[in-house]
Amino acid sequence: MARLAGKLCVVTGGARGIGRGVCEAFVREGASVLLTDIDEDEGEKSAREIGCEFAVLDVRREDAWSDLAVSHPQIDVLVNNAGITGFEDSPGPHDPEHASLEDWHRVHAVNTDGTFLGCRYALRAMKAKGAGSIINMSSRSGVVGIPGAAAYAASKAAIRNHSKSVALYAAQNGWAIRCNSVHPAAILTPMWETLLGDGPDLEERKAAMVKDTPLKRFGTVEEVAEACVYLASDESAYMTGSELTLDGGLLAGSAAAPGD
Repeated sequence: MARLAGKLCVVTGGARGIGRGVCEAFVREGASVLLTDIDEDEGEKSAREIGCEFAVLDVRREDAWSDLAVSHPQIDVLVNNAGITGFEDSPGPHDPEHASLEDWHRVHAVNTDGTFLGCRYALRAMKAKGAGSIINMSSRSGVVGIPGAAAYAASKAAIRNHSKSVALYAAQNGWAIRCNSVHPAAILTPMWETLLGDGPDLEERKAAMVKDTPLKRFGTVEEVAEACVYLASDESAYMTGSELTLDGGLLAGSAAAPGD
């Protein structure tokens, strides 16, 4: 039996990468999916290929979420996946000393504000039924410091913490609305493929990128998507305020073994 049959799921940033993978997995498991993205052309294309609904959504804008609340007043699952690193629009620097306030605000507007607005929308769209699942895409970077991407790391840490506040708030109200965060590390998405390029030494460059990862490889979009399927399904009904980490063992301990 399909694990998400009968569930209406909204996914932000669903046009590509992890978001698209989540949409594909949800549809495969029987869900009705609304793929949202700020990129209308790519979003429509992905939704058409996957076989789901599409809507333009700029997660930074409160009025955009209000419009979504009108068109989709009741849902079962929200995946707050939309996010940016800060490097998309500015080469930096993004370290704590030299980063500009403008760059800092740009990252937090999408990652932090977008997640806050999404959680608020989801609580209101789920409380009538008294049940649902909110899945917030954080990162390994939300658990450790990233000197070269300070705003990104801070925003992902905020997502991690806000997920717990939302989980507790829902429980205090007697709702079976769960909120959990997902923490991927290096996942092989189109963003990484662009950075890695191609050529005969591609595998060597990939290996160098994950040399400190105990499992010595990138994670896959499909692995993150399957974690989201679990959190969206009734199988995880007792799980809230928790974190799912997919990092190949990075947070398990130091990369250096004792005696090295």
